[in-house]
Amino acid sequence: PFSSSSRRKMNLKSERRGIHVDQSELLCKKGCGYYGNPAWQGFCSKCWREEYHKARQKQIQEDWELAERLQREEEEAYASSQGAQSLTFSKFEEKKTNEKTRKVTTVKKFFTASSRAGAKKAEIQEAKAPSPSIHRQASIETDRVSKEFIEFIRTYQKPGQDIYKQCKLFLDTMSHKRDLSIEEQSECAQDFYQNVADRLQTRWKVPPEKVEKAMDEVEKYIMTRQYKYVFCPETTDDEKKDLAVQKRIRALHWVTPQMLCVPVSEEIPEVSDMVVKAITDIIEMDSKRVPRDKLACITKCSKHIFNAIKITKNEPASADDFLPTLIYIVLKGNPPRLQSNIQYITRFCNPSRLMTGEDGYYFTNLCCAVAFIEKLDAQSLNLSQEDFDRFMTGQTSPKKQESDSFSPDVCLGVKQMCKSLDLLSQLNERQERIVSEAKKLEKDLIDWTDGITKEVEDIVEKYPLEIKAKSQALAAIDSENVENDKLPPPLQPQVYAG
Repeated sequence: PFSSSSRRKMNLKSERRGIHVDQSELLCKKGCGYYGNPAWQGFCSKCWREEYHKARQKQIQEDWELAERLQREEEEAYASSQGAQSLTFSKFEEKKTNEKTRKVTTVKKFFTASSRAGAKKAEIQEAKAPSPSIHRQASIETDRVSKEFIEFIRTYQKPGQDIYKQCKLFLDTMSHKRDLSIEEQSECAQDFYQNVADRLQTRWKVPPEKVEKAMDEVEKYIMTRQYKYVFCPETTDDEKKDLAVQKRIRALHWVTPQMLCVPVSEEIPEVSDMVVKAITDIIEMDSKRVPRDKLACITKCSKHIFNAIKITKNEPASADDFLPTLIYIVLKGNPPRLQSNIQYITRFCNPSRLMTGEDGYYFTNLCCAVAFIEKLDAQSLNLSQEDFDRFMTGQTSPKKQESDSFSPDVCLGVKQMCKSLDLLSQLNERQERIVSEAKKLEKDLIDWTDGITKEVEDIVEKYPLEIKAKSQALAAIDSENVENDKLPPPLQPQVYAG
């Protein structure tokens, strides 16, 4: 309440202006008894803060309810689109044909007309039944990314709501553009990135650093949802290129760091750990869905390479040292689906990230390393064409370092490993020699057997064997003597005394 002196001062000021002032008009609208400020809509400072806090909480709650409603609408639209595709057999057949035309055509050749009719009838009955795909929930990762994206756009308030609406519209549009080529889908994604960034800067006046952060989250949300449709699609030859690069790297397993002039010594334990971490990072790239996360794996791999070079040379690494080492890491790690990952990043990554920053620099070097591996020849490794061909065909391998030439600080394990490799190489040579001699001996035995058989046949042909009939057996001299009993007895020896 106002004091008497305050009332007199206000009355005097009003009388000087010729205005009659009612005391009730000066009080706070909330009825707390304090003076209300017209600038605060007739509330006192305390009541105005309370009203402002209530209005802000109400606005936040409304924004949260709007975001949840939009998410529910998106999930319902996705479920309804999946259900609509499974209601009739014709739509189901069309979808399967668009996704795997060649596989379906190949499989159908193995069935007869009767079996095809039975299969078609069974599929129609299955299509009429409730499809479990209608009630299928999104994957754990997709659901997590969606929640994180909604939490993020809350901080942007109205611009965040606009971002979410644009993303939802883009996903709905892309769901009806599956028949487009991958290049056309890439152009749609790049145009979407550019439009959202321009909208945040021009319409909502968002600072550049917040725009960049928002675009990273938009890319994460969009590409997590689109990953299974746009990564290594069947309409491209990405898989064929992956197999070609993988086969090429396997054929180059014999390439040593010395041939590439790699300034890294894996005999140092710390450097060896860095090399292992770099290989792990470049392999882990294939497990990521978002282009920015794949670029992060390339960046981590490159930083481990720079650290390994720095430890080995005791000085900062240069670009001339980095690229050969990256080539060696790729040859040693042989990352899965390397070409598909490179194409995916090129097509669907935020262009501002590829054109600027360390991520773009390291990605460019990786592309150069893959191109070098594809065109690697004898001249690139300072080898003769004969040696290069022998190494590529596996006839021989580069000579290992002799154990006597090791420096004194090399661990015993490395020396023993080299000795074992030398023994294995010698055993391999002996085995090849034994196999060659065994084949030669087998040929000699076959030739000797054929020669003996031919000689026997020639002799038999020249001197044929005549077999005479069996003659009559000879009779005994005394066989006709029937009176054997009348013969005198045989003579007996007699001894004479003398």
